[in-house]
Amino acid sequence: MSHAETHTAHPLPGDLDEQDYRLPTGGTAGDMARRSRFAWALTGSGHYLQECIALALRLPAVDLFLSAAAEEVLPLYDFRIAELRERCRVFRDKTASSVPVGMLYDDVYHTVIVAPATSNTVAKCAFGISDTLPTNIFAQAGKLEIPGIVLACDMKPVVVTKAPREWVELKPRNIELENVERLRRIDFCEVVESPDELEQRLQRRLDELALTWNASSS
Repeated sequence: MSHAETHTAHPLPGDLDEQDYRLPTGGTAGDMARRSRFAWALTGSGHYLQECIALALRLPAVDLFLSAAAEEVLPLYDFRIAELRERCRVFRDKTASSVPVGMLYDDVYHTVIVAPATSNTVAKCAFGISDTLPTNIFAQAGKLEIPGIVLACDMKPVVVTKAPREWVELKPRNIELENVERLRRIDFCEVVESPDELEQRLQRRLDELALTWNASSS
């Protein structure tokens, strides 16, 4: 019997039944050779949001995982979930137990990206708190030894970010900068500082997997 044939369909809360998703049955979780997709988690940050989505849509076989905050922020930057779903699968934070994270156990994802990551998400990931879809997928990926890449928003003493209507200068507090350093020490996690560095790291990951970028994100 094939791996796919061991699954049983289950109705899922909210709009998750729209996704081609099956609950894991135990199977062969942890078999890295079987994993075939990128998992990209979006949080409630507008900083580098456009650059991150452009990169995500260039990846082969990528799924987006949205926090509730990300779902609120996306339309402020002219992104519509319906349009994103035309390009990739989209999972929303509609369950208390972050049900879609179960796909990590079922040998679906080989790489997890959290980008852009708010200071709130960075703090939670750094201290092992998992109470949103992005923080849950990050934590469970680490427990399964799946590589994680995080683009933290508050990395420097001064951050210039694009708000929906204007550019804003922010000065991250020591606690935000300290949490980034804590995050760097988390197992199976690499922290990057810019979209350019993220693209370079993704290129290395694609090379490791013998994959290539999609030809265009348009």
